[in-house]
Amino acid sequence: MVDLHDTDVLVLAGGLGKRLRTVVLDRPKSLAEIHGRPFLYYLFDQLETAGCRRVVLCTGDRASQVEQVLRHCPHKLELHFSPEKAALGTAGALGLAAQHVRSDRALVLNGDSFVDTDLQGFADWYAALDFEVGLVAVRVPDAARFGTLDIREDGRINAFVEKCGAASPGWINAGIYMIERQRLAELPKDRAVSLETEIFPQWAAQGVMGAYRVHDRFIDIGTPDSYAAAKDFFAPETGAE
Repeated sequence: MVDLHDTDVLVLAGGLGKRLRTVVLDRPKSLAEIHGRPFLYYLFDQLETAGCRRVVLCTGDRASQVEQVLRHCPHKLELHFSPEKAALGTAGALGLAAQHVRSDRALVLNGDSFVDTDLQGFADWYAALDFEVGLVAVRVPDAARFGTLDIREDGRINAFVEKCGAASPGWINAGIYMIERQRLAELPKDRAVSLETEIFPQWAAQGVMGAYRVHDRFIDIGTPDSYAAAKDFFAPETGAE
């Protein structure tokens, strides 16, 4: 069993957000506001609902601004920060933050995407199977913007397929992972390395990665169009403020 109450969470919140610069000028991507709230707050809502308690923010671009904003965070989460001195990429950022992980494994979330899924359900799936790394895969009608996943019937990931630009449905990486602490400790922490294009293909080739397939709502805010769509995605319920 994986109890999320006792599982540390790592949030990758260090991205430069270059594609968003035309619409989000004054803050890092993870703080981009939707309905007057930083995007990170929607992730924190999800983590609190799942019972998570301890969160480490892997920060990079304008790290001090992230820390300053989160000093006033209304969530009852224990927040810690792992700032990069130089850009380390997603794998390097996790390697640097590994020293802060106290649990046997960590739940990892991208700080610029959201899938409306049951995190404890993902954790239960992970605990029942023999994978060192678990990934939430979501089915989307148009996977042109994303690389897709080649997944076996038993959930094991065969390969990560580079984006081809063709508008077709597919399983994509939803940006939520469960990673054993041993694997985190193996990641480089002194150079820029990509989790998605360098580390994950290696782990898939080793047969240690599995995909938890869901058909839940998914959004990322990496482009001006997808950021604009987030307003409807996170629309308050009727009658709510």
